[in-house]
Amino acid sequence: MTSFVGAKAALFCNGRVLTYLRDDRPDLPFAGLWDLPGGGREGEETPAACLLREVEEEFALRLPESRLIWRGEFPSMLDPDRRSWFFAGDLLPEEPAAIRFGDEGQCWQMMPLQDWLSHGQAVPEMQRRTRLALSSPSPVQKYPGGPGARPPAPGA
Repeated sequence: MTSFVGAKAALFCNGRVLTYLRDDRPDLPFAGLWDLPGGGREGEETPAACLLREVEEEFALRLPESRLIWRGEFPSMLDPDRRSWFFAGDLLPEEPAAIRFGDEGQCWQMMPLQDWLSHGQAVPEMQRRTRLALSSPSPVQKYPGGPGARPPAPGA
């Protein structure tokens, strides 16, 4: 397993994506912007284990790794010499109602996908990675995802 610093994910349900508004503190990167679930690696976690732990900590959702249907390795946004992971996955329709928001961030929202992709107050690199995952001919389109299926890629 290559070294990496963290993982983020676009988690889709019924044409929406799970987002949260970052805290608005001057010491925080991307302060006050809309972002996607995820965070920093702890110990020797795998990329998927890192992401799934962060989703549980931030939103009280315990997801199986099988819901992560696309993944890509990217330069870290804070240190381009290090690596990070981005995933795309599905939430079941009942899961957003079970969210219990943690203590990081101001609020959360199941944001309509097109609003997320065009939002002027969102982390731009997370929007770009979401677009990439949606437009990829690899696993993101291979698995329809059942009741929480992702919407078609923008422009499709």
